[in-house]
Amino acid sequence: MLGLKAFESNRDIDSPNRNIAPISSEISESGKLVVGGCQLSELAKKYSTPLYVIDELSLRTACKTYINSLKKHYPGDSLPLYASKANCSLAICALIASEGFGLDAVSEGELITALKGGVKGEKIVFHGNNKSYDELNFAYKNNVTIVLDNYHDIELLKEIASEKKQVKLMLRITPGIECHTHEYIRTGHLDSKFGFDPVEVKSVLEELKTYSWANLTGLHAHIGSQIFEVQPHVDLAGVMADTLKLAKKIGHPITDLNLGGGLGIKYVKEDNPPSIEKWVEVISQAIVNACRERDLDLPKLICEPGRSLVANSGLTIYKIGAKKVVPGIRTYFSVDGGMSDNPRPITYQSLYSACLIDKPLNSNLEKVTIAGKHCESGDVLLKDFLLPSCESGDLIAVFGTGAYNYSMSSNYNRIPRPATVIVREGCAEVTQKRELPEDLLQLDVLPDRFITNN
Repeated sequence: MLGLKAFESNRDIDSPNRNIAPISSEISESGKLVVGGCQLSELAKKYSTPLYVIDELSLRTACKTYINSLKKHYPGDSLPLYASKANCSLAICALIASEGFGLDAVSEGELITALKGGVKGEKIVFHGNNKSYDELNFAYKNNVTIVLDNYHDIELLKEIASEKKQVKLMLRITPGIECHTHEYIRTGHLDSKFGFDPVEVKSVLEELKTYSWANLTGLHAHIGSQIFEVQPHVDLAGVMADTLKLAKKIGHPITDLNLGGGLGIKYVKEDNPPSIEKWVEVISQAIVNACRERDLDLPKLICEPGRSLVANSGLTIYKIGAKKVVPGIRTYFSVDGGMSDNPRPITYQSLYSACLIDKPLNSNLEKVTIAGKHCESGDVLLKDFLLPSCESGDLIAVFGTGAYNYSMSSNYNRIPRPATVIVREGCAEVTQKRELPEDLLQLDVLPDRFITNN
């Protein structure tokens, strides 16, 4: 398209997590929002709404920046893993695999998706605080590294593992590090359901040494998500290096050190997360320093970005329907989605940025509240948000929805999930089909005794 100009004039073309909109977001000559070379209003017309849109350029850029930053700043081996809980689909798994990433999974469903999407089992780690026998067995058969979270994992693996084929393991520890983020996504403090507490680590390392099937090659810790600070990761490096030294002393062939993920993104203009390169530089130097101080060889550095890879690659298109004015209090506009396709506002009180697709830069702003269509008063996507004058039928784009939207979506009120399209150079391709109302009946079973002849 001719006459395009950038939607964000100060966009960071190397670190998508520092932008509100996808890198490819532009304004057309006619003043309409274009992403990945596709006019969003045309996508809405063709694929209906609500509609998830993923910008391939943003996602591939974030992948490349992680890979290149690790090569630049860490003198040892490294491997980034995609935290697939953020957004798990065949297309995204295939894309990240093509960029050289591995993947972390927390269920058999995520494992199957990753494997069918082309991620090799040897580059997958399997997390979870309550893994089932079947899940562990599936991971074991597919050569997936299993992250030991508790003694329950060990007891199940005793039944599964064979003397002929060892289980490649990581040990998850709870480092006791606090960080400033939402309570629900803070995982490194001691009061956490995840990992072995520091007082347990020595005994579990000694116990694992007695099992011939156990091949402990890595240590893992994760301190939380949507983090803007870098100091907690520096502190984590010291804790992990101490544990690495202890594990080697006990006799484990530790080669991998996994510091998790957690890098935050820009949801609203006030957010100022570090760049991907800065985050990688800090954790790389922290591991180098911590290992040097303890006379340790450099391990393979593993990290697990999720949100910072895919969140800012995504947006959601909604259509505005009903309007309600509460005089002197609030003006509500309701859209054709809400908490079933984006549960984060009602769950975490999360904030988002948005614009009208066909009036993205209009300065004639008014304060409105964008509500969802679900039967919950708390189903609000944007509260007291400034938008140009709206009316029924207008299309709105909510940015930063590439992570924890589709993956946390539901059929609340029996509302079908939206479709997902990926956009690139003017082409849009469906990666997840839209559910239809009749699809919601596929797993329902009506016992014969409930069937009447009326």
